[in-house]
Amino acid sequence: MLALALVACGNAGTTADGDAAAEADRAAPPATGAPATPAPDAAAAGASVELSPTQGNQTAGTLRFAAVDGRIQVTGTVTGLPPGGTHGFHVHETGDCSAPDAISAGGHFNPASSDHGRVGQGAHHAGDSDNIVAGTDGTAPVEGWLEGATLGDGAATDIVGKAVIVHADADDYVTQPTGNAGDRLACGVIRS
Repeated sequence: MLALALVACGNAGTTADGDAAAEADRAAPPATGAPATPAPDAAAAGASVELSPTQGNQTAGTLRFAAVDGRIQVTGTVTGLPPGGTHGFHVHETGDCSAPDAISAGGHFNPASSDHGRVGQGAHHAGDSDNIVAGTDGTAPVEGWLEGATLGDGAATDIVGKAVIVHADADDYVTQPTGNAGDRLACGVIRS
């Protein structure tokens, strides 16, 4: 369900589609009817990422990953976002945040060469996740899922060693190959 395209996320501005995506994120129920507090898989590996701001930005955060019921649960907090903003949030194919704009992280993690989309609603990259929404203080809680990815098993779908990117704009879940999510505000490499 994922592609190895080395296409960077676009940086076009938010469109009406992006605004609609933001509204859908605020009102959407949890994807695929998952239990509110699922138990981690018995032999599940855990991982985390420390997000650091790209040049000229203040966005940072800490996220945790756990294998749960065949999916990966992502939890944590992202700070330093524009108050009330909606932001694309993806796992990218290369665990390299060295470029000032994090372009070194490559495109969305997509080992199955799938179209970009929304988790739980048809085809999507293994690195696609729902948008995050910042509160009035610029802090966004993260409680999301990755589907089509694995954690710490060394498979082609393993996200350990890949980068996480927080984008400037909402992911519209439609525009190929990136969801029109804009510039990269923060980057970090997933570690087990």
